[in-house]
Amino acid sequence: MKKLSLFTFLCLFFLGKEAFGQGAYVPFNRDYYHLVERYEILQGENNNAFHTGFKPYRRDHLAAFLDSIAYSGVIRSRSDRFNLGYLSNDNWEFMAEEPNDSKNPVFRKLYTKPSDFYHYRDEVFDIHINPVIYLAAGREPDVDRLRVRNSRGIEVRGSIDRKVAFYTYMTTTQTIFPTWIKDYIEHSGTVPGEGFWKRFEGEGYGYFSAMGHVSFNITKHIEAQVGHDRNFVGEGYRSMILSDFSNPYMFAKLNTKIWRFNLTNVWAQMTADVIFDRQGRPTDGRYPQKWFSFHRLGTNIGKKFNIGIFESVMMNQFNWNYLNPIIFYRWVEHQLGTPDKIMLGMDAKWNFTKGMQLYGQFALDEFVFGEFFGIDGKQSLRNKYGLQAGYKYIDVFNISNLDLQLEYNQARPYTYQEKFDFQSFSNYRTPLAHPLGANFREAVGILRYQPSPRLFANFTGLFQFFGDDPSEDVNFGKDVLKNRSNPNTGIGLFGNRIGQGIENRVIMGSLNLSYMIKQNIFLDLTHTYRRRTAQDLNAPEVNQFTQAGLRINMIRNDFNF
Repeated sequence: MKKLSLFTFLCLFFLGKEAFGQGAYVPFNRDYYHLVERYEILQGENNNAFHTGFKPYRRDHLAAFLDSIAYSGVIRSRSDRFNLGYLSNDNWEFMAEEPNDSKNPVFRKLYTKPSDFYHYRDEVFDIHINPVIYLAAGREPDVDRLRVRNSRGIEVRGSIDRKVAFYTYMTTTQTIFPTWIKDYIEHSGTVPGEGFWKRFEGEGYGYFSAMGHVSFNITKHIEAQVGHDRNFVGEGYRSMILSDFSNPYMFAKLNTKIWRFNLTNVWAQMTADVIFDRQGRPTDGRYPQKWFSFHRLGTNIGKKFNIGIFESVMMNQFNWNYLNPIIFYRWVEHQLGTPDKIMLGMDAKWNFTKGMQLYGQFALDEFVFGEFFGIDGKQSLRNKYGLQAGYKYIDVFNISNLDLQLEYNQARPYTYQEKFDFQSFSNYRTPLAHPLGANFREAVGILRYQPSPRLFANFTGLFQFFGDDPSEDVNFGKDVLKNRSNPNTGIGLFGNRIGQGIENRVIMGSLNLSYMIKQNIFLDLTHTYRRRTAQDLNAPEVNQFTQAGLRINMIRNDFNF
């Protein structure tokens, strides 16, 4: 924390020399971000405001993109015009043409802008305050008790002197999850995407959530962000590089954009493990920490193609050497003689024609030439990597606002694991990449439809094939928290294949209907079907879950794992 504080001080020192107006970041929300990326794909070329390969986006950058498409021809249907108005209202303070005020403000002070419960703005200070609410209830067959969620909180964003932007979010939640999510929590000890929790009425969980950051420009082309949040790399539904599945963590980020190039540096402090009491609940104590450094260089090649090359290192001890924003981490590791976990790889997207995009990722955990190419032996334990291939089709068969996404993901056994304590690719006992960890194959299909401006339909279907461990002392390569040095499987160095261990197959489908009553106020109706078969099950394990909810300024629940 002292190192991050020093970094923040230095950034603020340089900020005082020269600064430029800018905004806070928009929390990563797949439904919201799809609306943005939809219009870039319809244009058939990369937007000039920002690179989409690293999320979240800054509000002023997003507003610049919205201004650029307002009269570009991609806004064609009633729903598209509604979406442009919705996104513009959400980022109104940065739009070239400020959206209209609310027609019926409350008490003349509240909701004077459709997106803000309350706002104040002058030449020095800008603040936007909103309530955060999520009330939901659902049923599972053969389960007597309702599955419920009750979240309440507040969201605040703004800026000072048009130079330093800020964002803070906090909620308190009591919830009873569907059965398969509860099983995951009881096994791992963690609530996906959350941190410390307590028991709620026996089978439920209560937790406090918070995120916050400050952001500013150091120079015209170098941006900084410091705070607690998640980051996401890539264009996919999942990320094999860095995803939003874990608890928010403390980080400092520099983003340097010059011409076609975009260099993103992240330095983070994460939670390496959690202390549990005898009942399996997180308890007070000084949790062990670890440190993470990441950099990605992205570049636009022509107008349609973008490629990013990344490198990351996970450390169980802080080391100043990894603060260098333009060094090759593998070289540093060799010079220090440290066993730090290095990963490298790439992500790419290609808007090859208007309305269609191909994308993919490759994350390499370990590379031994003779084993990687099968010269010395096939399916080596040290042959560890994850990959992704995806396709997006906007306005399928020229049906307005019908969008299709197809995606394939896989990770070899033992990918993201490490043989030294607190160096696995995880945070707060949760994978930093794919929810399944490793040792899996997955196919995902998403169909999004907006038949009328305020109605959003989303169907997500997936098939998962993975190998699990029969006991805690055996490691077939799925659980990223386990030590890979002694897997105790009897397989040896070669012959390690995806799905080894206890084979599992999951078929899952989820249909969600959302109706936007007012700006960022949604009524949701969701039905989920999940079927799991495994070698250690006598019969298929089938779950069905139906839920209705009211959601205000909050991200929709996603139980697709």
